[in-house]
Amino acid sequence: MKNLFGTGVALITPFNEDFSIDVTGLQRVVEFCINGGVDYLVVLGTTAETATLTAEEKQLVIQTVVKTNAGRLPLVLGVGGNNTYAVVEELKTADLSDFEAILSVSPYYNRPTQEGIYQHFKAIAKASPKPIIVYNVPGRTGSNMTAATTLRLAHDFDTIVAIKEACGDMSQINEIILGKPEGFLVISGDDSTALPTVLAGGAGVISVIGQGLPTEFSKMIRLGLEGKVGDAYELHHQMELGMSLIFEEGNPAGIKSIFETLQICSAVVRLPLVEATKELKQKISKFLSTLTKVSA
Repeated sequence: MKNLFGTGVALITPFNEDFSIDVTGLQRVVEFCINGGVDYLVVLGTTAETATLTAEEKQLVIQTVVKTNAGRLPLVLGVGGNNTYAVVEELKTADLSDFEAILSVSPYYNRPTQEGIYQHFKAIAKASPKPIIVYNVPGRTGSNMTAATTLRLAHDFDTIVAIKEACGDMSQINEIILGKPEGFLVISGDDSTALPTVLAGGAGVISVIGQGLPTEFSKMIRLGLEGKVGDAYELHHQMELGMSLIFEEGNPAGIKSIFETLQICSAVVRLPLVEATKELKQKISKFLSTLTKVSA
């Protein structure tokens, strides 16, 4: 799965002022990411506000990204949920021909045991025609998928090829890296731990801020993968404030404010999320104005 090394970005879904999907804005976001040097694109993840999209809108997003990308970068599709049967049925019927892999989140709200999480992904592994990136994000799901469960899945199922790990705990991340089978990828799900994860032996990141700062962020990850620690951390420190600011009022309100500042699309989000405040937008704009531009 060499196509999943480096910087992946969890694409936003731009909206017009009437909350309809801004197709042109999405096209601009995709082009901005590709031109900025990211390695792959993740479609319909959490950052895409997928929970608020209708089935028809999801298809519009997929079609727009696939057409705009035109085969230039590998694509990953978010297919997950807390109803195992529904996820399995979706995998059986979805057209996944344009996608390298699927990203599937650990069940949220239900708060299953570790055995329940294992059985959930076992069912998905048996149903999926594509490789699977399991996604652990305790801050959103309400439960942590332990390193032991991740390693059990990694060793038991060849179709489970990676984890997007957003636990924020480097000791847990290191435990997975040390115990994983050969070829299994550990991908950071947190912008702030992306570089430490790479330096510990991880494969890269699926980033939020990386789509707003594609040149800077992807260069940082490349330097980390090359073992150029000092240069990589120099970029990390330049972007550190931004990593914090974009989550200050929730995701994707912050990253959409970056895109609004860059005049790529509006900062509109759908309820129950609300747009970033004027104060946060000013702080984000100031951060962008002081960021040292780097070459790819």
